[in-house]
Amino acid sequence: MRTLHIDLETYSSVDIKKAGLYKYVQSPDFQILLFAYALDQGPVEVIDCACGEPIPEGIAAMLGDPEVTKVAHNAAFEIYCLNRRFHSPVCQWHCTMVHALYCGFPASLDAAGRAMGLPEDRRKMGVGKQLIRYFCTPCVPTMRNGGRTRNLPHHDRAKWQLFKDYCRQDVVTEMEIYRRLAGHPVPEQERQYWILDQHINMAGVRVDMELVAGALQMHGRISDELSEKAKALTGLDNPNSVAQLKGWVEENSGLELESLDKATVAELLADKDGEGLVKEVLRIRKELGKTSVKKYKAMRACVCGDGRIRGLLQFYGASRTGRFAGRLVQVQNLPRNYIEGLDTARGLVKAGQPDAVRAVYGDVPDLLSQLIRTAFIPGEGCRFIVADFSAIEARVLAWLAGEEWRLDVFRTHGRIYEASASAMFGVPIEKIRKGNPEYALRGKGKVAELALGYQGGARALVSMGALSMGLSEEELPDIVRRWRKSNQRIQDFWYAVESNAIDTVRYGTVHALPKGIGFHRDRDYLFIRLPSGRELFYYRPEIVTNAYGRSAVGFHGTSQATKRWELTETYGGKLTENIVQAVARDLLCSAMTNLHRAGYAIRFHIHDEVILEAPEGSAMGLGEAIRLMCALPGWAEGLPLDAAGFEGHYYRKD
Repeated sequence: MRTLHIDLETYSSVDIKKAGLYKYVQSPDFQILLFAYALDQGPVEVIDCACGEPIPEGIAAMLGDPEVTKVAHNAAFEIYCLNRRFHSPVCQWHCTMVHALYCGFPASLDAAGRAMGLPEDRRKMGVGKQLIRYFCTPCVPTMRNGGRTRNLPHHDRAKWQLFKDYCRQDVVTEMEIYRRLAGHPVPEQERQYWILDQHINMAGVRVDMELVAGALQMHGRISDELSEKAKALTGLDNPNSVAQLKGWVEENSGLELESLDKATVAELLADKDGEGLVKEVLRIRKELGKTSVKKYKAMRACVCGDGRIRGLLQFYGASRTGRFAGRLVQVQNLPRNYIEGLDTARGLVKAGQPDAVRAVYGDVPDLLSQLIRTAFIPGEGCRFIVADFSAIEARVLAWLAGEEWRLDVFRTHGRIYEASASAMFGVPIEKIRKGNPEYALRGKGKVAELALGYQGGARALVSMGALSMGLSEEELPDIVRRWRKSNQRIQDFWYAVESNAIDTVRYGTVHALPKGIGFHRDRDYLFIRLPSGRELFYYRPEIVTNAYGRSAVGFHGTSQATKRWELTETYGGKLTENIVQAVARDLLCSAMTNLHRAGYAIRFHIHDEVILEAPEGSAMGLGEAIRLMCALPGWAEGLPLDAAGFEGHYYRKD
């Protein structure tokens, strides 16, 4: 097959960062400015569409030709832009951004090129941001520019020529990345998952804009009230100013503060020394700082003309494991809802009745936060079917490690917190139930399950809220010891993963563990093969000495701490986490494929949960959806999957 490498430069008055690709392209003033292309590894040509140059007929025909693979970096952009005029099916495209992510590199063209060490003449040009700002977005009308709201090619011919060079160079960089990654192709199964992801993003999900408008109106009114109250209490001109409020808090509390961030405010409010004026003001700041309004504003910014939001998910957004990442509204971190009577609450917010909300629910900002999920609604004449894998990571970890007592729990009653507490403390599980003194052990079992599966210790327990549960620091090491003793096979799995990875990096040996886990390397990568056959990539691996003076695996990647591309150290528990989360992701993709083939419309998904849309009165239901989700792929034999969910007319956390 031939390859057609493509890069576009476009104009739209819609802010793509806030509104997303789909609303950006749907703008009436959207326009393709430049069309750069190269056939196979040939020279790059740039078509000046803004100045009236037509795309050559032969190239235009290739956009729909199944015998020609179209290649672009972040291909979703080129696909959607070009499909305004041409028919170019997603299945005919290859995305070098997804390919780079699959191989463990950063997403952006520039960062990926730098991480791969591309020579200067193959890298992305550094002038792009200024040129894109000049030609691709509206400009502010001034006397100097004659009051225009847009810069066109004839307004600065030198910049326009540089812009064409920039577009041409993007294709050069993309071609080099494509060439370098060719030795490690994206598996066909992953291509199919990406194609499904594109269709999910293009279809989008309907949003209850009446609720969004009511929430924003109510938030504005409450914010004004709280701001006025803060002014009256503090005497400050602007109590929303961090500098002013920080000085006031220090003066009235006698404390010296480094900041007034969320953690500091929470710590000050948790202080048991009385109530007082300072605490009242800090409570106001906490309410004003709730992020709920940002989600509603994001919904308003990116909703398309048909009332749907598109592009909520990024395929392979977590490049180490292949898990999806949230975009725009960031559905991966939506607040939970706990209140009863969601229907009533939604009705009051839509009607714009903050006093009634306050009378019934008390905390208005908290209510608005809890209603965010419910802003996602099915289309007319449809209902949502929401299904969620139950304790998926704990099940996968037990299956991979062969921890049989845990697998028996998941095959039967599924009460892993109680079972874990029973194994840790030698108490019959029947006694760990409400009303019995032994029920207090469930909390210890729960926090241990959440914190210790990936070689975590006392600090991991603290980060999971052990101290806020009433546990003391002194008893945390004992909880760690008890959990590990009762999960010996999981502990052995950490150490087996670590030792095999070290041996493979150091000596180039090939290793295998049960369930299809494997380790091998080449000149550039350490590979960990998953049960599905997919591989995890660790670029330029080497043996390093860790803080304990022991050998460990290091590799080059984007550091979670610094967000920079650098040498990163890892260990058995972290590698186990990568493997388990990657397997869980493969199970989700398998489940979505089953659902899609059965005719279920997947509107979006969050972690291990799918939100489906089905016509009212159709035979499609929750039971069948769960059956399809839990239908094991051939490589997952013996894994005890389970799922639960609900049906309804808005999304919520069941």
